[in-house]
Amino acid sequence: MRSIHVRIITICVLLVAAGVGAWQLLPTDEGKNRPISVGTTDDVSSLDPAGAYDAGSWAVYGNVYQSLLTFEPGSTNPVPDAADTCGFTGTSLTTYTCTLREGLVFSNGREVTARDVEYSFDRMLGIAADVGPAALFPTLESVTARGREVVFELSARDATFPLKLATGAGAIVDSTRYPEDRLREDTAVDGSGPYVLAEYQPGVRALLEPNPHYRGAMARPGTPVEVRYFAEGEQLAAAWRSGDIDVTHRQLPPQMISTFDPSEEGVQMTEATTAEIRSVVFDVREDSPMAEKAVRRAVATLIDRHRIADGPHHSTVEPLYSLIPRGFVGHSTPFFDLYPDGDRAVEQARKLLRDAGVDTPVSFTYAHRAGETWAAEAVELRRQLETSGLFRVKIVSAEWKEFQKGYANGAYDAYGLGWLPDFPDSDSFTQPLVGRDNALQNAYADSRVDRLIAATQQYGDRSRAVDDFKEIQARVAEDVPLVPLWQKKDYVLSSPDVTGSQYLSDGTGIWRLWRLSWL
Repeated sequence: MRSIHVRIITICVLLVAAGVGAWQLLPTDEGKNRPISVGTTDDVSSLDPAGAYDAGSWAVYGNVYQSLLTFEPGSTNPVPDAADTCGFTGTSLTTYTCTLREGLVFSNGREVTARDVEYSFDRMLGIAADVGPAALFPTLESVTARGREVVFELSARDATFPLKLATGAGAIVDSTRYPEDRLREDTAVDGSGPYVLAEYQPGVRALLEPNPHYRGAMARPGTPVEVRYFAEGEQLAAAWRSGDIDVTHRQLPPQMISTFDPSEEGVQMTEATTAEIRSVVFDVREDSPMAEKAVRRAVATLIDRHRIADGPHHSTVEPLYSLIPRGFVGHSTPFFDLYPDGDRAVEQARKLLRDAGVDTPVSFTYAHRAGETWAAEAVELRRQLETSGLFRVKIVSAEWKEFQKGYANGAYDAYGLGWLPDFPDSDSFTQPLVGRDNALQNAYADSRVDRLIAATQQYGDRSRAVDDFKEIQARVAEDVPLVPLWQKKDYVLSSPDVTGSQYLSDGTGIWRLWRLSWL
């Protein structure tokens, strides 16, 4: 909240290299009549907000659905969107009430009611999809519609609850179009956000047209946007180089970014220090070799983050030694403090395994989402572990949806997973990642960690939660349900005739496509 300082560095340059043709500088009116094309490698798991908890899906949700609250660019304090007002009531601070904004309609013309809000939350929590967002609301006991009011009753005080309402997990759906007990399976959307989903081809494209009926906190968009999906960063880069897309965001190949010079390319480039992190996650179920803590600690001891950052990622990421990244309240470095680097690492790992009576080499399966960068990262991790003589690693690659199902079902002993915060608060890295029934689906649970998470959620002044956040991180470094690898920067490229691309990456987790327009 007030004490969070999200370090966002935005560098926007509009430089035209010598020899660039006039057609690049002065697009025709005909060109400006077409949708702005935005390329990304993020995949959409589901168009139903009850069924997805990933960056690609939530990026779409923020544009076609409304939540009661939202975030202004660069702000950590939520403001009303579908709501007119929201706030805690009573002295216990376990009752949160929102009054719905008047005049809201879904894209199909039906009025948005408080009952739709109640239905959206009850449905999301009731379905509790394996890769859905229900884990974000462990304290939510009930939601009740009373006229235009929506009343949320919590089992314990949670100062972060308003921030959670402002995420994709709080998306409001039409209660007449979304089944109560299962996910909607077609490719249509009935929301009340700034855009209408006009066309959708899974894994290929999404055409978003301005919603003329939108009322809320955001400016009504004036330009259609076509989102194009690419399976690999190299495909995205090729589309950019050929001029097929106007904006790129997530994820260009690291090697391209590391050598990219916007002054030579004549483009706009936004660089932001983000809170995106990546970790090696361990399945701690009894049938996995990672159920033994000493094995997990040995892996944590052997990982050399600098070689991963400088090798597969070409220095576009920075080594991370903590659950909570730099720039957030309570950040510390327990994995750096607890596990040795250099020559001592192999001997320490060997001692951990020997003392626990673990036979070596330990064989396990490591999975990653399909992609050249993730494959290169996996190969480097395997090299580091197998060079010690203590491990044998089988690498498995899977497309995004298959990969999600695999780790949710315990199919992998370990897997690499990136994480973007749901909202700009340290709680977004604790409760959903290491809390009971967490979103990582790795079966990790610790009663002390749960109590500490609950303690951090009590404070509106987030600086008062620093000690508890540090203790959570220290305990995670001891238990090792995951090993943090890196924190990255975010890059957005856009052609000179497009404005607003800097708002696609500002640390709030909202993909503001409605800020894009032709110059």
